[in-house]
Amino acid sequence: MNTKKTRRRYTREFKLEAIRLTERRGGKVTEVVNNLGIHPNVLERWMREFRDDRRYAFPGNGNLRTTDEEIRLLKRRLREAEEERDILKKALAIFSKKKP
Repeated sequence: MNTKKTRRRYTREFKLEAIRLTERRGGKVTEVVNNLGIHPNVLERWMREFRDDRRYAFPGNGNLRTTDEEIRLLKRRLREAEEERDILKKALAIFSKKKP
């Protein structure tokens, strides 16, 4: 018997609406969570994420914030440059050996 719970996913619009409802009701989280059927901690986390960065809050599944995407790209380019450097070091060592 499989009793594993599946994690519910909410759209960005749903999260923003929940936050808007909470702000409209003067911050009464309990009333909003009862109406929406979500846990209070979930709504509080959404509110915190929204306060921290309104523009990039809730980017979606598989989508990164612009700065995170740029960091990921730069790390990849650095890794590739390091690999190329290592290959050139090995090639230099091979070609600089004296032949008898």
